[in-house]
Amino acid sequence: MHLSLTVPPDTPLGRRDLRTLPKAHLHLHFTGAMRPGTLIDMAREQGARLPAHLLDLDPLTVPADARGWFRFQRSYDCARALVRSETAMRRIVREAAEDEAAEGSVRLEMQVDPTSYAPWVGGLTPALEIVLDEARAASHATGVQVSIIVAASRTRHPLDARTLARLAAQYAGTGPGEVVGFGLSNDERVGETSAFAHAFRIARDAGLVSTPHGGELLGPDSVRHVLDTLAPRRLGHGVRASEDRDLLHFLVDQGVAFEVCPASNVHLGVYHDLSQVPLPILMEAGATVALGADDPLLFHSRLLAQYAAARDIHGFSDAQLAVLAHHSIDACIADEFSQRQWHADIDAWLAAPPTSVQPDIK
Repeated sequence: MHLSLTVPPDTPLGRRDLRTLPKAHLHLHFTGAMRPGTLIDMAREQGARLPAHLLDLDPLTVPADARGWFRFQRSYDCARALVRSETAMRRIVREAAEDEAAEGSVRLEMQVDPTSYAPWVGGLTPALEIVLDEARAASHATGVQVSIIVAASRTRHPLDARTLARLAAQYAGTGPGEVVGFGLSNDERVGETSAFAHAFRIARDAGLVSTPHGGELLGPDSVRHVLDTLAPRRLGHGVRASEDRDLLHFLVDQGVAFEVCPASNVHLGVYHDLSQVPLPILMEAGATVALGADDPLLFHSRLLAQYAAARDIHGFSDAQLAVLAHHSIDACIADEFSQRQWHADIDAWLAAPPTSVQPDIK
């Protein structure tokens, strides 16, 4: 009798399994984290007819202009409109944690704007508390620490952002089921960034970390404006800072981390393909880079695929991939004890021998 020990097809010889690499996922939107099957289930339960673009097998790809963003936002809004109950909200959080656990994540900081779900569950406070409560339960069930970033939208009035900041401040902390940061999302070309400065001051005064989007659809000048007015500790995307080396080095010197989402950059038309995403430039400049998936529901690409792209497209070695994982832990907003343990686990992953074919055992 022969027992053949084979290597999984997605783990090439001489490489370590990326699924066992401990990592933090710091850029994942609530509705965008939904599984496609869950979207279909919710549509069926509500008797809703999904538009064809949400049923496509191919990921959404749009040009980097206003029309492209409109198509992206329409797709996102169609999915979000199906999230109309506490059960649906809890399912999204729980399944996101399960998916992260399957890919080796040890920490998830999920972004949510409770405004969109408040009408279905009795208000802003219940909407946020449902997400936080399920984040605690999912953390316990999966072993992935799930914390929340409350994100305001550029498309709403800045006073709404202040309301969200005050709400988020009531649940500030660093542990599972707590609010760790305050963000600003949606189209960078909409609204005046400085108008949201007051909301970010409220959040920072409560101990929340600033994590606004910036530097994906717009270039270095936009990044400077975000830097000057919102005092970010992490930049959602930030890749366009690579176009101005002085700005890039300033961000590095200031310790601002980059949440880089390669699949999002490509599918939103910022770059033609993954090879153009300036991940090597950011790393060579000494930036702290945390890879993210942004909206897997629409882009069909989860966190693990971003690490695989760094390996297969940019030629990163296992040692460089371990550095990326360390960066994600450095940039997360967890307690020091957990971070030390995760760093040690990454070192152990790199110290282990890479995958190799074993001889048949007779």
